[in-house]
Amino acid sequence: MINESALLESKSLRDSVLERTDVLDRVKALSLLPDGMHVTTAMVAAYFGVTVEVVRQLTKRHREELQVNGMAVLRGADLRNFESDNMSLSLGSYPQARRSLTIYSRRAVLNIAMLLRDSDVARQVRTYLLDMEYLVRTQPAEDSTPVQPSAPDALDDRIDQRITHILGKTVVPMFNALIETSGEHRRELIALRTGVQRIERRLHQHHERMKRLEGVRDDRPSIGVMAAMDAMNGSAFERHIAKLLVRDGCSNVVVQGGQGDRGVDIIGITADGRRMVVQCKRRAPYLTIASPDIQKFIGSAKVLYGAEVALFVATCPFTPDALTLAAETGITAVHRGVLEEWSTGEPLKVLE
Repeated sequence: MINESALLESKSLRDSVLERTDVLDRVKALSLLPDGMHVTTAMVAAYFGVTVEVVRQLTKRHREELQVNGMAVLRGADLRNFESDNMSLSLGSYPQARRSLTIYSRRAVLNIAMLLRDSDVARQVRTYLLDMEYLVRTQPAEDSTPVQPSAPDALDDRIDQRITHILGKTVVPMFNALIETSGEHRRELIALRTGVQRIERRLHQHHERMKRLEGVRDDRPSIGVMAAMDAMNGSAFERHIAKLLVRDGCSNVVVQGGQGDRGVDIIGITADGRRMVVQCKRRAPYLTIASPDIQKFIGSAKVLYGAEVALFVATCPFTPDALTLAAETGITAVHRGVLEEWSTGEPLKVLE
């Protein structure tokens, strides 16, 4: 089977699998802009868990290939029109007007996954792509039904049937019988049987690996949830969080964000009667919540409001120091990943 690193070296191999953009969401949810078609450089970086600069350097080295597959640089009227249609690119997240903006189609993101070396997510995408390609190429020639990437289960079942019938019930028993009656060639027969059993184990492991990869898709949050929140302004984001609190059984939920809120955007009562306060921060996914942000919230939540449950909800990650400080002071840090799960139906444990 081809090693996943082959995609890094072979453009023809990359071109042969570029249609399988569904693999991106099988490995990890890819948040899209409101147009449902594109992502920005920052969103690409967030998906692969690398810095924006890493993505920029890669696009410089492979600009021609990526442009063919859907990367574009917008300027002038095209840029203004695109921004007006995609509110997540509002000047609220970018203090100064841009002269240009690079956007990527899903095909271009998949192309990047096959070029990006230092990313665990990119490696998973490459492995998944080659696993699917291997299954297609090893399908029996007499079966003319095309294998669709979105439905590998039937092919996996056929592999299992062949393993069970040919190896488990025919070849291995045959070797057992030969070994029992053979003297001169006993050692060679045992070695052959061991080789067959090794092949059987590898095929079974491959099947289990494919089942786990399919499980990632089944368990992942809905696509577009974070893109929708990235497109909200501050007030809309606070109202969204308030709705989640009510959904999870909180009562007397009041959104009070704005001037005079004393560092607390939402107040309420949990389902079991505890006083609750929430701070909401809608920031770009490549920014962070740092310790000073937590320090300000501690004073408001604990001193001014006497809260028993204090949530700091953000659309971006928290720095390690911020997470440590939050844990030490009883603040629940709801970072981007937890927020995505919460928004798609997973209850927030501190509210249970």
